[in-house]
Amino acid sequence: MRRPPVRLVRANDTSRLVPSRHADETVLARIAEDDEHLKDVIALDAATNDRLLAENDLETGISSHELVFGVPWFRIVNAAFSHAHPSGGRFNGPERGAWYAGIELETAQAEVAHHKWIELSEVGWLEEEATYVEYRADFSAEFHDLRGRREFRACLDPSSYVASQRLAADLLQAGSLGVVYPSARRPKGTCVACFRPALVGNVRQGARFRFRWSGSPAPTVERLR
Repeated sequence: MRRPPVRLVRANDTSRLVPSRHADETVLARIAEDDEHLKDVIALDAATNDRLLAENDLETGISSHELVFGVPWFRIVNAAFSHAHPSGGRFNGPERGAWYAGIELETAQAEVAHHKWIELSEVGWLEEEATYVEYRADFSAEFHDLRGRREFRACLDPSSYVASQRLAADLLQAGSLGVVYPSARRPKGTCVACFRPALVGNVRQGARFRFRWSGSPAPTVERLR
């Protein structure tokens, strides 16, 4: 299979938006009635939590040897690779995730808004409010570059991941570190999909944003204090 060229990508302050229900580690404490109940809830969550299974080398598409530990927000990083969508993403299949981020915050917002709108449309729920937490990360790595490569335009199809997932599987098997590519949701926006947890550098929490949908794909976005 033909592969895109490899180029050094240096990008600081990239943005990944995570739903606050996944970003807040206190969510289990909120639903527990007391300390004993909390222990039971945590045990139940651990038994079915893909990130915890991955960190213990149990039944996931990524080895614990590739995951990261002891660095800020390592659980957020590991979750990106172990909690793959059942249908996969643009550059990953259902077995193994990737760290997706926008080079620009606006690109990350456009990507999140698009995918959330699809979920809402599928259930006919066109008015919704959701809060997202921004995680910033820095990259300095050699990624496969799809920018300006017309021969890979099928991999940027706004309505299909067939070609892009096929390419990603080939690249991952060949040892690729990730891809950089034009956003399909924001003109002139750029995204990265990092395949290797160790390359997601200097992760820190940024701002919180509230998205509100009112019957149209374009939400209003409010930066929270």
